[in-house]
Amino acid sequence: MGGMPAETPKIVPPPGPSDRRDMVGWFDPGPLLGTGFNVLVSTLFGRHSDYRLLEALAAGGSDEVHDFTKLDGAPREELWLDYVADTGDGWNSTYAVAYWLSRPSLSVATSFGAASATRCGDILLFGGDQVYPAASRRDYHDRLVKPFETARNYSPEPEPHVFAIPGNHDWYDSLVSFSRLFCSGRWFQGWRTRQKRSYFALRLPHRIWLIGADVQLGSDIDALQIEYFKKVSAQMEAGDRIVICTAEPHWVYATAYEDLDPEYNENNLRYFEKVLQRNGSSIVAYIAGDLHHYRRHANPQGAQKITAGGGGAFLHPTHAPDAAKLGGGFDLRSAYPAASVSRRLTWRNLLFPFINPKFGLAMGSLYGLLGYFWNQGQGMLLGPLLLILGFILFTDTHSAWYKRLAGTAHGLAHTAACWILLVGIRRLTAAFGITQPLAAEAFSGTLLFAAGALVGSFLMGVYLLVSLNVFGRHSNEAFSALRIEDYKNFLRFHIAKDGSLTIFPIGIERVPRRWKATGSTSPYDPQLEPDDPASTPPHLIEPPVVVQRADAEA
Repeated sequence: MGGMPAETPKIVPPPGPSDRRDMVGWFDPGPLLGTGFNVLVSTLFGRHSDYRLLEALAAGGSDEVHDFTKLDGAPREELWLDYVADTGDGWNSTYAVAYWLSRPSLSVATSFGAASATRCGDILLFGGDQVYPAASRRDYHDRLVKPFETARNYSPEPEPHVFAIPGNHDWYDSLVSFSRLFCSGRWFQGWRTRQKRSYFALRLPHRIWLIGADVQLGSDIDALQIEYFKKVSAQMEAGDRIVICTAEPHWVYATAYEDLDPEYNENNLRYFEKVLQRNGSSIVAYIAGDLHHYRRHANPQGAQKITAGGGGAFLHPTHAPDAAKLGGGFDLRSAYPAASVSRRLTWRNLLFPFINPKFGLAMGSLYGLLGYFWNQGQGMLLGPLLLILGFILFTDTHSAWYKRLAGTAHGLAHTAACWILLVGIRRLTAAFGITQPLAAEAFSGTLLFAAGALVGSFLMGVYLLVSLNVFGRHSNEAFSALRIEDYKNFLRFHIAKDGSLTIFPIGIERVPRRWKATGSTSPYDPQLEPDDPASTPPHLIEPPVVVQRADAEA
């Protein structure tokens, strides 16, 4: 899937418009069933067949720490690192991030003062869920490799390095595609891979450590991984600073879903944190994706908890679920897009039938089937009960009370709509004088299917709008339905000569919808560039977040 050639590198032609994948239609019947199947299989088998154990054995028990404290044998005084998570959905969103992230230098416009000058990272870190909807080899190639290949397929010396941790979508094929791409010594386009397992430790200049942990499908951190990080922590000293990267922002989920599971997955991660800090080092930042937006929390001591899953996947809301205050004194300091923008975007669910036209096939079939049994005098109660049960199962599983009450109300709304449509269609059939049984059944069935496709989809959109904006539920479903490719983000870390760590949160408000060939004859340059006047350049989401040196804070 790409690499550094022994001979002169050659230009790889970019994919044509027809080969650039659209945003995933999560409510299309295919992805809808496929995702449900993947979740079912991973729940039943994934947590009981831990690929990380085989991975650790295959790595030969390696306790390797990737050391970036020196460059050409001399101490490294500064370092840049790029972080991106939740990539590989639509072409426009993923390529926009890859394009700007891979530019050698980037001056980031800002409304907070002078533009900030940054440069491409010496290290690129993928923070999980590299591809959607599932980790097939083809999706990895089309939705992740091709965008980055088109942005930068080769790099001049000294070449940058890439590391990655897997998210739940990467685990849907038991980490096979992820390991092939990131753990087998291959090149990832213009970046050199080095890791042998799905977790790693990076030793950075000025006593900063970056820890990439793998929490498989929400399960515990495995014993071999804990043992590895115990050996890593033995190399740390009092005053060392740690940045932890995980695939999920457990700090947000523990607050948002405490009504369902007060412990969520924090006990296991608290133990992991104690392992890392046992020699007196301190955790100064937590970084995660999984939620496709930018939100930063901080405590009075300056520790940061940042969610930055804006690498290319559909946008997630920032106004729900509520996470203004977290445990440990962490308060919300910034959100992108702003909560007011997020709430306004939710109203697009009223256009649900037009954004998700294929979902109408499912709703039309459901209404048609229910109407058929009613016409036959069968299933008068059984049909609605099964329908209500189905919508209860669909309803937000993070709240038991909402699951029962909202699921029942949602199911009753569709039952009532189907009955009203059926009565109206019967009268219309009689008005047209269609009395022959087969003709009447075909006519009414066709109309009920068409009307059910539209009305059923519209009711789904209304349900998601009310659920999110009124009750703060269904944040994932309400925004996956919208397939918003804008408001992307990535992080740029800078370790300066004085040892300070600065985080630049970079946003792209509107990604380009059109691209044109650059005409460059250099294999190190992008092959496509923006050709959309309505698109916006990268900008700072908020002023750079400065994490001072530990000894300066003491």
